[in-house]
Amino acid sequence: MYLKNWMKKWLWSTLICVLLLFICFLTLFFTNFNRNEEPQNKYVINQIRLKVNELLLYIEDHYTSIEQNPNLRNSLQEMSNSEEIDITVVRLDGKVIFNSIQGDMSKFINLKEDLHYDLFTSQQQPGIIKIAFPIISSTNEQLGNAIFTIDQDELLPAKKSSPSNFVILFLSGFLCFLVILLALYIVRKSNKEILLPLNHLKKNTEEIVKGNYEQNTVYSRANEIGELYAVFDQMRLEIKNLTIQRDEQEENQKKLISSISHEVRTPLTTIKAYLDAISEGICPDMDSLMSYIQIMQTNTEKMSRLINDLFIHTLKELGHIPVNLTEQYSKDVFTNILYPIRHYVQTAGIHFIEPESIPNVLTQVDEHRLEQVLSNLITNALKHTTKGDSITVSINIENQLLNINVIDNGNGMLPEDMPFIFERYFRGIQATGETAVKNEGAGLGLSICKHIMEAHNGSISFKSKQNVGTTFTLTLPII
Repeated sequence: MYLKNWMKKWLWSTLICVLLLFICFLTLFFTNFNRNEEPQNKYVINQIRLKVNELLLYIEDHYTSIEQNPNLRNSLQEMSNSEEIDITVVRLDGKVIFNSIQGDMSKFINLKEDLHYDLFTSQQQPGIIKIAFPIISSTNEQLGNAIFTIDQDELLPAKKSSPSNFVILFLSGFLCFLVILLALYIVRKSNKEILLPLNHLKKNTEEIVKGNYEQNTVYSRANEIGELYAVFDQMRLEIKNLTIQRDEQEENQKKLISSISHEVRTPLTTIKAYLDAISEGICPDMDSLMSYIQIMQTNTEKMSRLINDLFIHTLKELGHIPVNLTEQYSKDVFTNILYPIRHYVQTAGIHFIEPESIPNVLTQVDEHRLEQVLSNLITNALKHTTKGDSITVSINIENQLLNINVIDNGNGMLPEDMPFIFERYFRGIQATGETAVKNEGAGLGLSICKHIMEAHNGSISFKSKQNVGTTFTLTLPII
């Protein structure tokens, strides 16, 4: 269920529950109010008897003399006024012999209609009880009837509703109103701060699926939704960067294939031309033949390096460059590596300076891969040096690390090249124009060197100054 629909159902359920609760409060309040307003009937008759008892006894004691004795009539009138009870004394034939109600000149009453011995029939008028009691003689004979007219509120005052009841009712209504307002506020706030931002994120996600990564995702509040927006925007930028990198990688791979095709075709063409010349017998003597063979061998080595770099690059892309570390002493390793390199450098007309001494420490290395790194660095140094320049290799120990320095006094690097020299496919600005011949290659060598050194738990770094030279430093941990 969508959150929006759930919130609507939740809101309606809350409103209905609150309304039902308030209706229950109203029902209880008015029920209690009506009970307080109504006299408690089962106690009324007893209250009447107690209130008129003194008057009834006085009447029974002086019944025979009331009609003729003015003093008795005055006394009974005073008692009536004092008790606030109207008294009417009638004979059995309905004749009125005393009436305390001023202005009532009735001489007779209708016994069937005006005598009410029970509480129900005595309440003919609202708030007034007019009830009759028989007048009994000492011999238990009924002499007549005494009719008492009593104010119901004076007899049994109705319990007034306590102000606290109204306070409770008011507070209940107010609380119900607050609950409704709170529910509406929560729904409105949820719509504004949760549902609307989520819908906005949904639209941005749809744009990302379509390949549009320029939709800016901004949320001004610093809360959980804001954090979600920040992470989402970070994800958008990451996807954008990955897409750009993928496109660049695809473009670079196309350039790599084109470059390698060109780099391989050139030496192949050269080798084919010299082979054709040899087969046609153009070489006049053995020296010319050996010169042709040396040129073909140089171009063959160039192709071999290109193909080997491409192979290593492919393995790196797959994460499977084989680096087999074994415990070896450094002196033997570097002696074996530097011996063929020295000859290669010297044949190029460059002065090669070997390390004065090689520390003999135990290290974990793959001699073949380490040779590949050093050969790559020396080859790069040759590209930036000319006849008469020098390439120096020094090895020393510092901070329990074996440092190998490859130093040349060639052209150095351009400052704008330095941040990118370990990037794949980067060949440098000097790879164009007049120096393009010297900077041959696919731009993979230094990237492969960095990967191999990291596999040795070591590192590769450099410093360079234009027209002064470049120093590459390899570090290897000592066991």
